[in-house]
Amino acid sequence: MAISSSLPPIRACLFDMDGLLIDSEDLYTICTNEVLREYGRPDLPWSIKAQLQGRPRPEAQRIFHAWAQLPLTPTEFDDKQSQLQRKYFPRIYLALATSSHTGNFHLKTAHLSSLFSIFAPLHRVLGDDPRIAPGRGKPAPDIYLLALETINASLREKGERELRPDECLVFEDSVPGVEAGRRAGMQVIWCPHPELLEEYRGREKDVLAGLTGEHKGDEGVGCAEVSEGKIKSGQPGNVDDGWARLLETLENFPYETYGIKIL
Repeated sequence: MAISSSLPPIRACLFDMDGLLIDSEDLYTICTNEVLREYGRPDLPWSIKAQLQGRPRPEAQRIFHAWAQLPLTPTEFDDKQSQLQRKYFPRIYLALATSSHTGNFHLKTAHLSSLFSIFAPLHRVLGDDPRIAPGRGKPAPDIYLLALETINASLREKGERELRPDECLVFEDSVPGVEAGRRAGMQVIWCPHPELLEEYRGREKDVLAGLTGEHKGDEGVGCAEVSEGKIKSGQPGNVDDGWARLLETLENFPYETYGIKIL
């Protein structure tokens, strides 16, 4: 898909973490399937997993447990899964931030501190950040707008020009995450897991426009912005508007397309 020539050069890149910089999605599936098999349940299908990706923990738990129907409370399931995550997650050797809450973020990145050090703590917005109102996780735009505000706060201190949302490039693997980026008024790269891409085969353009209907609230409020300290929700994009692009890998990334100069 061609990128609109009218879009400004990128001045900031905002990254999701799970499934994008860290190959955690397959490990999550391994852990989940071990528990499901213990109780004679089928493996987690991508039709369900696609609904869990990128969502805040409480909403993802609700969707999963409604499907799984395990004889476990959510807390008991979490305890079992946490034990398995401690077994599998230390195998991750890739290089940031998103809906993961603080505990999981540290669990998944503690052994990658040298890589994640490029993201200053000030510019890490996690899923349990108190500045994000309950129920305002992805696909709402708040987490990306807040990430941008952390950058702009630093620029204001230096007396430098602040960044506009359209000067930001969001890197996402999940469908709700793409919609969050679009509703934030930002340009987006969608780099999904191959099986997630297969799940949305034929609907790629709707995903890139943020038109999959993931976000249910605040429709028609207008373009997303942070105004007077309050985060407002925005509208998605339009099909083929050039603001988002599907890449199956970030290898050989087309920096020049986005006006990004590599020194």
